[in-house]
Amino acid sequence: MQYRDIGILAAVIMIVAMLVIPLPPWLLSFLIIINITIALMILLTSMNMQEALQFSIFPTLLLLMTVFRLGLNISTTRAILSEADAGGVVDTFGSFVTGGNIVVGLVIFAILVIIQFLVITKGAERVSEVAARFTLDAMPGKQMSIDADLNAGMISEMDARVRREKVSNEADFYGAMDGATKFVKGDAIAGIIIVIINLLVGMIVGIVQMGLPFGEAAAVFTRLTVGDGIVSQIPALLISTATGIVVTRAASEGNLGADITKQLLGQPKLLYVAAVTLFLLGVFTPIHIMLPLPISIALATGAFMMTRRVEEDPEELLEIEEEEKTDELKSPENIVNLLNIDPIEFEFGYGLIPLVDATQGGDLLDRVVMIRRQLAIELGLVIPVVRIRDNIQLQPNEYRIKIKGNELAKGELLLDHYLAMSPGGEDSIEGIETIEPSFGLPAKWISEAVKEDAEIQGYTVVDPPSVVSTHLTEVIRAHAADLLGRQETKQLIDHVQETYPILVEELTPTPLSIGEIQKVLAKLLSEQVSIRNLPIIFEALADYSKYTSDVDVLTEYARQALARQITNQYAGDSGALKVLTVSGKVEKTIADSIQQTEQGNFLSLDPSISQQILESISQEVERVALMNQSPVILSSPAIRMYVRQITERYFPQIPVLSYNELEASVEVQSVGVVNIA
Repeated sequence: MQYRDIGILAAVIMIVAMLVIPLPPWLLSFLIIINITIALMILLTSMNMQEALQFSIFPTLLLLMTVFRLGLNISTTRAILSEADAGGVVDTFGSFVTGGNIVVGLVIFAILVIIQFLVITKGAERVSEVAARFTLDAMPGKQMSIDADLNAGMISEMDARVRREKVSNEADFYGAMDGATKFVKGDAIAGIIIVIINLLVGMIVGIVQMGLPFGEAAAVFTRLTVGDGIVSQIPALLISTATGIVVTRAASEGNLGADITKQLLGQPKLLYVAAVTLFLLGVFTPIHIMLPLPISIALATGAFMMTRRVEEDPEELLEIEEEEKTDELKSPENIVNLLNIDPIEFEFGYGLIPLVDATQGGDLLDRVVMIRRQLAIELGLVIPVVRIRDNIQLQPNEYRIKIKGNELAKGELLLDHYLAMSPGGEDSIEGIETIEPSFGLPAKWISEAVKEDAEIQGYTVVDPPSVVSTHLTEVIRAHAADLLGRQETKQLIDHVQETYPILVEELTPTPLSIGEIQKVLAKLLSEQVSIRNLPIIFEALADYSKYTSDVDVLTEYARQALARQITNQYAGDSGALKVLTVSGKVEKTIADSIQQTEQGNFLSLDPSISQQILESISQEVERVALMNQSPVILSSPAIRMYVRQITERYFPQIPVLSYNELEASVEVQSVGVVNIA
């Protein structure tokens, strides 16, 4: 524990001790000065903060100061009633501040209490209630705004976390302030009661116990009571004022002094008007001209100097901004920030700004949110934030999609047109020839006038936002494996561990490291296999990692564990699966070409044979495509991954399955055979 912590604890213990232990008059005087000093520091701090959270300890500090002040009141009351002496500070305030007139002292005390209780405290209490209510009501909207900025790529995950924490802290702070203002109100009431007790009981004690005449008893105890009341009400008034400043303080770029001078005295023309008004007040009223004239001259002079400064400021501001930009570029922090690469970027030309501008009806930001949710459900992977930004280097209607800083796709949109894709047959719709970016189909950009005719003729008509949303979805889905790194894998493992802790403990860090698990999951994603059912995948890895550490082999075991999921993915509701089977000759040729090494197995196939296999697949796919069917290549489990290695470069969209990955209930229909001569 540090010394400052011990000091705070000692101070709190001392406050409690003050309630029961009599204190000597000199110590009371010292503590009263400390009370006034701390109250003044609190007031100055509240005036120099830019936003309420910079003084977040204020509600707790307000409670401690209230208890401290009440402890002093009890101690001074004990001293007044028992010894008729509460220290030099109380006696000074009771005689010197009041000018020796007890009536004046009582009036001053009454005015202080009225100002604190009826004006400052009551107003601060009401403002605290309203601020707490509005802050709590605004929390959902602020959270949605943060999520929207995060999904739009305008802020990072760290920035979003900081802003969410700030929103939560604001709600906690204003809620605490709502309760803390009740302490101030109760303190004011207690001060009034204590003064009445000291005055009445003190006179009784002076007459009965001390044997003082009525006049002397009244003079002594009234002086001490008024002094005690004033020395307690002055710091109470300072803290009440600080409370009002804190709860009425809106976030700004400066402290209270800077804001007042900037906003109240920021318009020279108004100062001229005030100066002329004061001058006329001295001329046309019985008020002597010499009273308002100095103030009028000061206002006019200040307005003149401010006008000259405003005329010179633009050039100075430009120079300051240029210097700040230069210094910012030189700072090492900003150079380091340039090294960061966003996982997913969507860049567009200035002609596509209406896509993302909500004021112009753009809803791309909302669509991106839905895309991330959809892919998270489909793939079982948390898609990173998509950074959306304009790029003047692109053509006005052009956009491009990057993953890990590399451009993977691009396209062009005509915002005032629709993309129409022909159902086949005669093409009779007029439009601008183009290629649909997601699937590479021939299409046309058509105008609003022919949209209805195109739909009647069976064309698929899509608006530009849907075109780009589909394109972005397909690019992310196709490259999901590139988005899964070790950090993302660790997050997935932690998520599973919350529900299946024993399973995760058995799997990692031994026998498999996070990197090896990441490679297995990435291989599944690269073949469009969802990893959402992580417990099943981890069960398979835990079972078979005891026998092999080959990532490719472990991936095959994981695929077999997901047989029901894979079957449903390709067979669908029909329960029938149309496949291209791999002939026995091809399977034997591939099996004989597998080389076993210490680093694992790899395929060493003659290039001419690989070419024959690819040509056979191409012919079968073209033939099946004429039947409007999407084929699946089916092979034995032993060579499935090697068949995939052969086809993934040329036919990445064709899935390769093994017999062990199909449910027994599925109906397999062979529509072709992959063979070689």
